[in-house]
Amino acid sequence: MRAIWKGAVSFGLVSVPVKLYSATESHDVSFRQVHAKDGGRIRYQRVCSLDGEEVPYADIAKGYETEDGEMVVLTDDDLAALPSTSSREIAVEKFVPSEQIDPMLFEKAYYLEPEGQGAKPYALLRQALLEADRMAVVTVALRQRTSIGVLRVRSTDNGDVIVLQTLMWPDEIRVPDFSVEAGDVKDSEVKMAQMLVETLAGDFDPSELEDDYAGAVEALVKSKIEGGEVRRTETSTKSSGEVVDLLAALQKSVAAAKSARGEKVEEPEQKPAKKAAAKKTAAKKAPAKKTATKKAAAKKAPAKKTAARKKAS
Repeated sequence: MRAIWKGAVSFGLVSVPVKLYSATESHDVSFRQVHAKDGGRIRYQRVCSLDGEEVPYADIAKGYETEDGEMVVLTDDDLAALPSTSSREIAVEKFVPSEQIDPMLFEKAYYLEPEGQGAKPYALLRQALLEADRMAVVTVALRQRTSIGVLRVRSTDNGDVIVLQTLMWPDEIRVPDFSVEAGDVKDSEVKMAQMLVETLAGDFDPSELEDDYAGAVEALVKSKIEGGEVRRTETSTKSSGEVVDLLAALQKSVAAAKSARGEKVEEPEQKPAKKAAAKKTAAKKAPAKKTATKKAAAKKAPAKKTAARKKAS
């Protein structure tokens, strides 16, 4: 992993130098918008809604829209005058009971690693959080804005690690504008519901969960490639363009999911065209005394290459 931020956790007179790492990554399947007729990518232009003309990126500024629809344009100087968000400190405000933090507030998670001489105070803070069953409420400047968050301890295969979990601001949590009137609930119905809960009770095991959608998309894309359903456009590469890129990304996602569950990860099959190219290259590098082998490889390569072309067309 690559550290995305360096600073220090401060509580009281104690300062713990740390590195910050993203603790999560998205494996969502992404698609490109294309023209159904020929597979060409759909491009978007930055067009002004008033004069209808395309706007260069250099002329684009940030605007704040008021409640009555007016637009206030903010310049770089305006933004530079805002309260500074360049602090490299994760300041602990207080330690609160863990059950008081509503999971609805949780946002992005980051791992904290001690740096330099910070190993001992890091271990002390980690142990204090565990034994007190509390989280540390902190303020931190990340991505050009001040955020609130909590420090909590997470058990991993490499031991207990302190996690910085940024939180939503209280006014960012919406209140539902509806209420549920269930009417009279009978005791027999409650007992039956409790029985159902007990029947389905168990421990949470993330490894039991699988992203069926990503696997299904990979299988679908692979079947279309094998069936020759590949659109060649001007932006396509010799390796079948973006479709192959999508397949590779999906294969990595599925492999990562299987690896996380401890399953054996099979190596992806190489395309015939690449095999032929590899054999041809090997034939060129072969010593002179292996001329017969080189000729045999040269004879077989064109046939496989032709088959690959037909398959891709």
